[in-house]
Amino acid sequence: MIVLGVESSCDETGLALYDTQHGLLSHALYSQVAMHEEYGGVVPELASRDHIRRAIPLLQQALADAKLAPQDIDAIAYTQGPGLAGALLVGSSVACSLGLALDKPVLGIHHLEGHLLSPLLAKEPPEFPFIALLVSGGHTQLMRVDGVGQYTLLGETLDDAAGEAFDKSAKLLGLGYPGGPAISRLAEFGDPLAYKLPRPMLHSKDFNFSFSGLKTAVLTVVKNHEEKVIANICEQDKANIARGFVDAIVDVLTAKCVNALKHTGLKRLVIAGGVGANSQLRASLNEAAAKKRFKVYYPELEFCTDNGAMIAFAGAMRLQINPDAAQRDYSFNVRPRWPLDEIKVV
Repeated sequence: MIVLGVESSCDETGLALYDTQHGLLSHALYSQVAMHEEYGGVVPELASRDHIRRAIPLLQQALADAKLAPQDIDAIAYTQGPGLAGALLVGSSVACSLGLALDKPVLGIHHLEGHLLSPLLAKEPPEFPFIALLVSGGHTQLMRVDGVGQYTLLGETLDDAAGEAFDKSAKLLGLGYPGGPAISRLAEFGDPLAYKLPRPMLHSKDFNFSFSGLKTAVLTVVKNHEEKVIANICEQDKANIARGFVDAIVDVLTAKCVNALKHTGLKRLVIAGGVGANSQLRASLNEAAAKKRFKVYYPELEFCTDNGAMIAFAGAMRLQINPDAAQRDYSFNVRPRWPLDEIKVV
């Protein structure tokens, strides 16, 4: 079975083809980062319009790379939510229009399920069950995953997600957009002893997170700096603040993951989402895994951010379990807000 995946939840347009017998055949991706950079963040209307421009050329690219014709597609999976409403509508309408034109069934996919299952695209995929740390731009969640569609929420952020804290703190340091990779690179040159920033909820007896206070702590450090103006803070001091911030987030994420594994008795940890590409987080988790004797799995770096491959794969997994999951009903609705634990067990 060959499944076309369509992703358009935010600022990346992704289309991919996945074959249940031969694996990922192709994936084409366009990032809007350069367009949104001058605004310091994603502009929803611009994102939607750009998805319209990119979707069909990316479909043609994915088909050409896989050496397939449109009629070779057996089903179409698309991101139904969560995400930006206008952006989701573009991908949904493209997918359902293609389904109608080609007489192929369509299937709406939860964006976070795509992220959650993306490590299974790796050469050495994890086996179920496992603990998953989902750290994308607007989400920080710990889940127990027993199978496709079998997700138990253990804990989540109570305010800012880790990705949001990265972007907001980077902006405070004048690093621009996207802030996450920029602050992570700068932290490599920082002194870990210069700033000891708070580790919110590090010692709580649950698996929830809170990063709003950490962002506020960065703001306080910046405001209390003797120069008062961020433009006058020397680059070394910026690096020191960045290092203190990154270390704080990494310590909290690592500790919560270790505690979740201990609580459930599981020995497999999966990291999914854009923050999963962070080198400091990976180093910390790998060190903890060696000490605590568990195994940690990451998606390939190209699949950490939003992409069509994870949507095609999630669709294929659901269709293998339930071939009737995709329908030839081409009316559609999107779900900008859609809790992961609400999706149905297949």
